[in-house]
Amino acid sequence: MARRERAGGGAARHRIRLFDDPALRVACEPVTGFDRSVRDLVKSLHQVLRAGVGRAGLAAPQIGVPLRVVAFEVEGRSGHLVNPRLEAAGRRVTADEACLSAPGLWFPVERSFSVVARGRDMYGRPQVIRAIGMLARVLQHEVDHLDGVLFTDHLAPQDRERFFAAFA
Repeated sequence: MARRERAGGGAARHRIRLFDDPALRVACEPVTGFDRSVRDLVKSLHQVLRAGVGRAGLAAPQIGVPLRVVAFEVEGRSGHLVNPRLEAAGRRVTADEACLSAPGLWFPVERSFSVVARGRDMYGRPQVIRAIGMLARVLQHEVDHLDGVLFTDHLAPQDRERFFAAFA
């Protein structure tokens, strides 16, 4: 790992960082070694994700770990990506989106309907995920987190005002 802090520890050890936490605005470091701490981090992300309400995806910075790792559980498909890169394809669609870092708030966001996600698994093996619909949206949302981008950055000005009024 690029950082030597212990990443694992289970859901009880990690709390989801809320929207106004500065840790969510930091671009994450790539994972450079695939050791036990990476596997522990992936397991922790899935544990926290499963404990959440309305779960779909979770990025490492949302639990305070500034590394490029995401986990997802969407429409019966469960997985993760380390150091993901996305290639957007096809049309763009607008749909309501939420974030575990801003519980209970849903707003329309425009995203690509399909993506190809390339990265590695927790053991360092290359992975390619071709995603459409909800999974494509989740992957885009979570990779944004790795770059310090929040879904509110994609909102129309009036929706951004409504979000900040509701979050305050």
